[in-house]
Amino acid sequence: MKAIIGGTGVYDTGHNTTIKKVKTKYGEVELDIINIEGEDIVFLARHGKGHSAPPHLINYRANMMALKELGVKYIYGTAAVGSCNENYIPGDVVVIKDFIDFTKLRPMTFFEGGNEPVKHVDMSDPYCKNLREKFYNESKKHELEIKGDAVYVCTEGPRFETGAEIRMYKSLGGDVVGMTNVPEVVLAKELGMCYSTIGIITNWCTGISGEIELHDIQGAMNRNKEKITEVFIEIFKQGLDQEQCKCNNSIIEL
Repeated sequence: MKAIIGGTGVYDTGHNTTIKKVKTKYGEVELDIINIEGEDIVFLARHGKGHSAPPHLINYRANMMALKELGVKYIYGTAAVGSCNENYIPGDVVVIKDFIDFTKLRPMTFFEGGNEPVKHVDMSDPYCKNLREKFYNESKKHELEIKGDAVYVCTEGPRFETGAEIRMYKSLGGDVVGMTNVPEVVLAKELGMCYSTIGIITNWCTGISGEIELHDIQGAMNRNKEKITEVFIEIFKQGLDQEQCKCNNSIIEL
């Protein structure tokens, strides 16, 4: 099964849905099931219905475990991000390739010891290279311009970053900044799922160019979200194979 995780501004796919609730050991999750040409695809609103959960309080473990329990193996997500790279301007679409983690308080892992061996997860390729490549290829058919790969800096939120923080993130190699991709990407890897995030640049980061404006963020999302969702669904119609990546073989036990 495949899934779409919608971030800020992406709350549905425009298709008819059936609501499904999944209970996990981490909490209950409400999902939408859409049927495309006889195949069910899961849609999960990352922040919950009504955009009610702030980034630091999202129940990431419940979300990802619910997808796993439904048999999901392939996930595309969207992320609204600010840019600290002058080559990536508001309105651009980027493919997230790597991340730098500056979160502080949120639960980060399913691996909590106990009777099992100590487990580590290989993050050499945190975002599935196969899904990233397919997104690039399919986007050309839909005339969706991709500006390039990006390193995502994840902050705790819910506040925006200071100018000094942005200058530091930029010096470390960050391209875009958001508040939700960690631990989501890590949890997907721990569960052996192929996961890719597409960044929609909604604003300049603090100190880059003027103040952050809400109407700019909403406008950037509205220009891109429908095409991106269309590309996701077209890829999901194709055959996907975990033999083309190592996402389901990233756990190292010691």
